[in-house]
Amino acid sequence: MKNRNYLKYAKRIIDKECKNLKKMRDNLNEDFLKAIDVIYRCRGKVIVTGMGKSGIICRKIAATFASLGTPSIFLHPGDAVHGDLGMVSKNDIVIVVSNSGETEEILRILPPIRKIGAKIISFTCSKNSSLGVYSDIVVETGEIEEADDFKIIPSSSTTCALVLGDAIALSIMAAKGIRKQDFAFFHPAGNLGRRLMLKVKDVMQTGKKIPVVKEDAKMPSVVKEITKKNLGFTLVVDKKGYLTGIITDGDIRRMLNKTCDISKSVARDWMTRNPKTVDEESLAVQALSIMERSEITCLVIMDEDARKPKGIIHLHDLLGKKEFKIEY
Repeated sequence: MKNRNYLKYAKRIIDKECKNLKKMRDNLNEDFLKAIDVIYRCRGKVIVTGMGKSGIICRKIAATFASLGTPSIFLHPGDAVHGDLGMVSKNDIVIVVSNSGETEEILRILPPIRKIGAKIISFTCSKNSSLGVYSDIVVETGEIEEADDFKIIPSSSTTCALVLGDAIALSIMAAKGIRKQDFAFFHPAGNLGRRLMLKVKDVMQTGKKIPVVKEDAKMPSVVKEITKKNLGFTLVVDKKGYLTGIITDGDIRRMLNKTCDISKSVARDWMTRNPKTVDEESLAVQALSIMERSEITCLVIMDEDARKPKGIIHLHDLLGKKEFKIEY
């Protein structure tokens, strides 16, 4: 094979797998919805099991469920018959992945799982397979053609199982209304998770980084301060430095809709009073929740007397790439 033909061959493999994915997608029906409903209502854990290459996919599916707050583990069929079936309880759901539905190691563990009382959901080609007949719910993939020239190497089948697992896990995520901060809670070691599990004081901006103007500041000066600090807003304080309001880019746009001449206007005329605040000891994830509920992008941290602004926290501080030093 000439080197230039490798690219053509690889594209053909990908095309075959895409074709199988589309076929599986078109094959989804009410049984898929039943599987989602059963998993959503599960009072125990989701156990995912499969053999060989399918087993590797099962580990990933279990990890995805767990990362979204659904207790889930992988059970190796070989270990199951040597004692690990003890991890299965009647409140659990067992997802079994087998393309053919005839995998010997899989079929061996189905009777004891049924006896324990756990529900069995299978990802397999047909309801008429041995696995399909033994399952409470069968999510049929249809006949899948492997992508290799011999049509025997697990390729399209494992890809379909992986995508099907994602489809169910992410559907459960949508059904539970899981938010970005919930995901971060289960990923404290991830970049977003680390940031959102910090305290507000660890990510807030202080000192000269805080955009601030006096109440009697002319609007051109207000616009200049907002532009200089590049956060989309500025705080407004009185002569004593006490916080009295906030002016955002949106406020300025609304102002310009009413009058083109803002040169004589002052900050107090257009500011929004009582800006949203957050305690510096709160978790960053709590600050994000307040922003989402209030549909705003910044919060103010007040001093001990709750009169002067001590710091500000912007949405970018929570979701950006900047690293922050944690002080204990």
